[in-house]
Amino acid sequence: MISNACGVDFGTSNSTVGWHRPAAPSLLALEDGQPTFPSAVFFHAEDIETSFGRAAVRDYLEGYDGRLMRALKSLLGTPLMEGHTEVQGRALPFRLLLSRFIGELKRRAERAAGRTFDQAVFGRPVFFIDDDPRADAKAQETLADIAREVGFRHVEFQYEPMAAAFDYESQITGEELVLVVDIGGGTSDFTLIRLNPARAANADRRDDILANGGVHIGGTDFDKYLSLRTVMPLLGLGSRLASGKEMPSTPYFNLASWHTINQVYARKSATMLAELFHESAEKDKLARLLELVKERAGHWVAFQVEEAKIALAAEPEARMDLGRVEPGLVQVATRADLDAAIEHLVDRIGGTIAGLLDTAGIAAHAVDTVFFTGGSSSVPLLRNRVASLLPAARAVQGDTFGSIGTGLALDAARRLG
Repeated sequence: MISNACGVDFGTSNSTVGWHRPAAPSLLALEDGQPTFPSAVFFHAEDIETSFGRAAVRDYLEGYDGRLMRALKSLLGTPLMEGHTEVQGRALPFRLLLSRFIGELKRRAERAAGRTFDQAVFGRPVFFIDDDPRADAKAQETLADIAREVGFRHVEFQYEPMAAAFDYESQITGEELVLVVDIGGGTSDFTLIRLNPARAANADRRDDILANGGVHIGGTDFDKYLSLRTVMPLLGLGSRLASGKEMPSTPYFNLASWHTINQVYARKSATMLAELFHESAEKDKLARLLELVKERAGHWVAFQVEEAKIALAAEPEARMDLGRVEPGLVQVATRADLDAAIEHLVDRIGGTIAGLLDTAGIAAHAVDTVFFTGGSSSVPLLRNRVASLLPAARAVQGDTFGSIGTGLALDAARRLG
C-alpha cells in the first residue's frame, strides 16, 4: 500500500525525505538525483537569489559574494533561535531561516513524489539539549510549529535511532537484541531494542524498547575540536599578546563551530581582531586570521577540516589546503591528531552507552548486534570504543545518511497510513 504520509529527517549536516511505496526506494531524490540534501542555505549578496543544499555549498565554494548558513538544526532549543542574523543587508530571524529550508525540503519532496504531503513523521534526537527538559521540549515545539507553517497539517515525531532500527528490522529474518548507534552531525543517539520482522507491522513498539539515550555530541563537534587542535593555532589560537596575555579564544571557537562562523564577520568582532593584531606578538598568525575574515573564508576552512576528518577514518593522515588564508599554506592532520582532539567526546559517548545498558539491566554479552548509522559513525576511535563495550556484538553498518529517513517512512506508513 502506498503511504499518504512521509518521513522527514531534518539533519544537522544532511536531510532526507522518505515515502513508503511497495517495490520502490523509500528515499526521494531531492537534488541532482540524490536523496541526501545538505542542510545548507546560501544568500547571494548581489541579488535576492537563495540557494539550498549542494547548490548553496557550491555557490559559496566558487566564491560568490554572500552568506552561507549550515548546521541549522543546532539552533533548535538554544537562545539563538529567538535571535536573528544579517542577510542581504537586513535582519533575518533564525526561525524564518529554518522555515525557508524546511519549506524547500517539502517542495522538493513533493516534486519528486508527484503529489503533496500534509502528514509527516519527523525524526528528532533523543535529546535536542542535554539536561534541560524545558529547552528540549521547546526545540520539538518549535520544529513542529515550523513544519505546520510550511504546510504539514499533521506532524508526529519519532526518535531518530528508533527510525534507524525500523530500517534494520526490514532487513533481518529473526529476532535480535540490537543497539542502534546513530552518530549524526549534532547529536549521538542510541536505542536498545528487540527487533523481529514478525512484529514490524505493529504501530506500538513500546514493549520492544529497552532503553533510549543520547548526548549532544556529533560530527560537527569532531570537526570543531580537530580544527582547534590543527588549524586554529595557525591563525593565532594559543599565541601571546605583547603584554604576555594569551589571545582571546572566542573568535577561534566561533570559527571552529559551523553554526557560529558568521559571528566572526560581525563589525564588533572584526574591529576587536584588528585591535588585537596591533597587540599581537605573532603578527603573522593574526594576519592569516584577518585575511580569513576579510575573505569570509571561515566555512571554506571548516570544509577542509570536515574533509580531513572523513579521510582520517580510512587513512593515517590527511592534507588540508589552507591557500585561501595564505598562499601555499598547508596543514597535515594525522589519525593521532583526530584521536587526541575527540577523545573526551568519545569518552562521553561511551559513558552514555554504558549507562544505557545499566538502565536497561542488560549485560553487554546479551546484545546481538550494533547497528551503526550517521555521518560520523565510521570514526575509528568511536568504533573501537563501542567494540570494547560490546565485544560479543556483531557490527553492522547501515546506510550512513539514509537509514533514518527510510525508517521514518516505514513509521509514517504504519502510524498515519
